[in-house]
Amino acid sequence: PGGAGLLALGCLASVLVAEPVQRPVALAFGGLVTLGELTRRAGAEAREAAPLGAAGALAYALLGDVAGQPAHHGVAQTVTVVLAASLLGSVPHVARGGGPVLHPLARRVLTVGFAAVCFRPLSNQGVFDDWSGPAYALLLLGLLALTTLCDAVLAVAPAHARTGWPFGPLLREELRGMVGITSAVCATGAVMALAVSVAGLWALPVFSVPLLLAQLSYRRYAAVRATYRQTIASLARATEIAGYTPAGHARRVAGLGVAVGRDLGLSGAELTVLEYAALMHDIGQLSLVDPVPAGATAGLPVAEQRRIALLGGAVVRQTGVDAAVAVVVERQADPCREQPVAARIVRVVNAYEEKVRDAGPGGVLTALEELRLATAGDYAPEVVEALARVLSRGSLTEPAAG
Repeated sequence: PGGAGLLALGCLASVLVAEPVQRPVALAFGGLVTLGELTRRAGAEAREAAPLGAAGALAYALLGDVAGQPAHHGVAQTVTVVLAASLLGSVPHVARGGGPVLHPLARRVLTVGFAAVCFRPLSNQGVFDDWSGPAYALLLLGLLALTTLCDAVLAVAPAHARTGWPFGPLLREELRGMVGITSAVCATGAVMALAVSVAGLWALPVFSVPLLLAQLSYRRYAAVRATYRQTIASLARATEIAGYTPAGHARRVAGLGVAVGRDLGLSGAELTVLEYAALMHDIGQLSLVDPVPAGATAGLPVAEQRRIALLGGAVVRQTGVDAAVAVVVERQADPCREQPVAARIVRVVNAYEEKVRDAGPGGVLTALEELRLATAGDYAPEVVEALARVLSRGSLTEPAAG
């Protein structure tokens, strides 16, 4: 945010001194970015909450001509228009108590500034005047690819600094996630820039409709996923409501397990399977006639642990949840060398949570030491060490009761 603020102040001062050029073009693209912000999904967990605004900003940064006439706006005007339009579009969200999110807005400013720096000076000097057809389209796609990489780095760097998670896996996961909506944003931005150069500003509303429809479809998909996760969370609470496990146990195991999975470099899809399996790892206890005291299965004989795990996997399969989740639940009590990574994580984190639950001061260190001593056959050593790293960073603390 500090870098984005300095860039914005410098660009604003430059525009005030030199005055804006081609104001109708600036107003048209500014209006498009504002519309994109007005349709932003406030508070939604999305990589790009305002795809139309992002596409319009990229198109303005990479605009070569307007109906056959060269576009003369520079880097400073590009950043200023995008920032002003983004802030204007955020006014209704501020009025409703949502407000603009500082980090996404800073990323927008820096990303657009990067694209403009790469393209605008050379375009204004006429370097690309002789480029046409596929060569010019490939040029825009190449610049958009570099801009996407810049945006991914800007997204990952703060998370890496804040949590200490490995930078490489975080960057790979961010780039993998950008295959969806970000690809549509980049493609729409490139098409808008090319269409405006031929057809003029009337091309903007025409090419905005597909992205708005895609955004609507994505909202429905996100709503279905949210409902799906709530269903799994409700199923996971069945053991707590029935008194088989302590309140909040499944949620704590899932939260800590996902953090360990991130430390080990698991991808987004693998983390989702891990989270669902961790939420439902104790559901097999519902089939027991006599509940396990405090739901602590880590201290049971291995044969009994496997029986409960297989019962849990059978229950998960009957619920219609992804079969990969059932596999993790079924194999959480297998020898660690034969388990998939997600099952190893669930086993270690579940045992840690049970060991530390009733411990007094120093219980975290005692639980970790017991897990380390048992890594010869029961618990995967790399998972135990990842758990220790997560706890040492303080990103998650000792589990709280209830």
